[in-house]
Amino acid sequence: QVQLVESGGGLVQTGGSLRLSCAASGRTFSRYAMGWFRQAPGKEREFVAAISSSGSTTDYTASVKGRFTISRDNVKNTVFLQMNSLKPEDTAVYYCAVRGGVYASGTYFVRSQSYNYWGQGTQVTVSS
Repeated sequence: QVQLVESGGGLVQTGGSLRLSCAASGRTFSRYAMGWFRQAPGKEREFVAAISSSGSTTDYTASVKGRFTISRDNVKNTVFLQMNSLKPEDTAVYYCAVRGGVYASGTYFVRSQSYNYWGQGTQVTVSS
């Protein structure tokens, strides 16, 4: 069982920055790929970013490329999402997720159905 706790959300003006953190329990964190998703009111949950277990490979949805950066610290069992140049359309609840199981270290996942465990979410609001 893996437990995930997100933090770092809040209210920020357009063009501002936030850094989300997701702390994971468990000693096997470094084996697992991680992802960030978001869900805006009235919309489906969407992929934001993903990172492989080793941190060697990452992927982003097109709308955040060049503005968001996903990273991880396998010593601290934490994955981060640095969000710069925020826009009102980035407003959503942001969730981190972990994919358990066995797979190559460079693998990452972009479909929400691929993830086994989810955090409770953290609200990000970008004012115009």
